Amino acid sequence: MPMPATVRLVEVGPRDGLQNEAQPISVADKVRLVDDLTDAGLSYIEVGSFVSPKWVPQMAGSAEVFAGIRQRAGVTYAALAPNLRGFEDALAAGVKEVAVFAAASEAFSQRNINCSISESLQRFEPIMEAARSHGVRVRGYVSCVLGCPYEGKVSAEQVAPVARALHDMGCYEVSLGDTIGTGTAGDTRRLFEVVSAVVPREQLAGHFHDTYGQALANVYASLLEGISVFDSSVAGLGGCPYAKGATGNIATEDVLYLLQGLGIETGIDLDRLIAAGQRISAVLGRANGSRVARARSAQ
Repeated sequence: MPMPATVRLVEVGPRDGLQNEAQPISVADKVRLVDDLTDAGLSYIEVGSFVSPKWVPQMAGSAEVFAGIRQRAGVTYAALAPNLRGFEDALAAGVKEVAVFAAASEAFSQRNINCSISESLQRFEPIMEAARSHGVRVRGYVSCVLGCPYEGKVSAEQVAPVARALHDMGCYEVSLGDTIGTGTAGDTRRLFEVVSAVVPREQLAGHFHDTYGQALANVYASLLEGISVFDSSVAGLGGCPYAKGATGNIATEDVLYLLQGLGIETGIDLDRLIAAGQRISAVLGRANGSRVARARSAQ
């Protein structure tokens, strides 16, 4: 199967990246991050999450962030909306695209959102109905597609029905997430082989965490399977508050460097992206998690 000629990167740093940070981050710093990412040429940015601040404190103020960013034509500014209340809040903030997430692991679903996989999917039905009536697109996530902190290895056969359910209820794209970063390239190729039997490859995306140092290899394996959309996080920000020990998402800078080396077009400026990652890393008082950014900055 030929590799895709173009790839779309879904930048999840402002949401999936920042939600796991311990220190408070100001609305102004979040706005600056999103604007920096827009200036770098990202075409899809997940800006925030409309979820109870009691559960995810860092996502408080997402409406203010949406109000403050400079939205550029042709760029998607999305938000996570896990329930109908969250969707209504997102709609009020002017959000045009939302994301919902389910898990491929029953244990993770119970620990993360306090319900079974089946119950979580039922909760999305009113969101999908409301989204259709308001012309809002919905993207679906499936977490723990290659491993679970409570159940261990997760089979592709467990993932396929969840991805299909999200697709059938109206998600235009389904992102498959290796939440704890245990997957390998072989696992990844088989995952897409199995899931693509029920959801077309052009409607699937990869979301890899780098806990075991396998994320970039898994992106490459996905490219070999014809996958052309990947979630990534500037400076490798993020983890999962419900998966102990899971390190950050794969760094957008590192994925971009790989894609440039393969001659795959993204429309993103690497130097501006590195600058955006350096700025938010300085705000957080932490080292940049991107190897490419660290290498370039040391030159």
